Amino acid sequence: MIRKSGLCLFLVLSFSACMQEDSHTSAEEQPTENITQSMLEQDPVKRLSYSLGVIMGSSLADFEQVDLPVLFRAIEASQTKQKEDVIMDEKTARDNIMKEISKQREILEKQQADQAETNKEASAAFLTENATREGVITLESGLQYQVLQEGTGATPKATDTVEVHYVGTLIDGTVFDSSITRGTPVVFPVNGVIKGWTEALQLMQVGAKWKLYIPSELGYGAYGAGKDIGPNAALIFDVELLSIKEKSE
Repeated sequence: MIRKSGLCLFLVLSFSACMQEDSHTSAEEQPTENITQSMLEQDPVKRLSYSLGVIMGSSLADFEQVDLPVLFRAIEASQTKQKEDVIMDEKTARDNIMKEISKQREILEKQQADQAETNKEASAAFLTENATREGVITLESGLQYQVLQEGTGATPKATDTVEVHYVGTLIDGTVFDSSITRGTPVVFPVNGVIKGWTEALQLMQVGAKWKLYIPSELGYGAYGAGKDIGPNAALIFDVELLSIKEKSE
């Protein structure tokens, strides 16, 4: 996967330009002792070098395979201006890096497309079967819900702000979010959340507990959300409507 390829490309292509004509130490003089926090605080060159290493190392992790000894030799040769040891010009290096980034981007896009199709099929199959379960109600929008506990209070409007407790899971049972685990209810405007929630909340009464089965088009759609909710993923929420914080007139 490529998450920081732009930063990695910047570091790799500009590394030698950021270094002085004569390096701080030669390869034979490089420190072999453990790097400590106090050492970095006392030596600005070591601090900069370590900082570059952390960022560059993190960025290089985005590439499938990197031969570190070869990378270090190229950096050393470029840094110390040992041109006879540099066997590739900068234009070729840039082209090679761009080709690799392009290749990995294509791989990532293919993986995402495959995952989207897999999720779409799995979600459709789940919702079709779920609709036949006793107590499950399917609305015209495709939203499904099951009443776990009836409410006795008011029903919010789209412009109201509500307080809820909830647990969100994927259709395989994986919990991706829970206000109950955090121990704090969530307050938000009814029309400020995903469509499935907005529709369901306007049907619930305060005190009600519902289980919502939300198709992806009423959830996070073809893009998903973060690392936990994939593209085209149907979602399940256990929702308890605790109160209407700001009731519309």
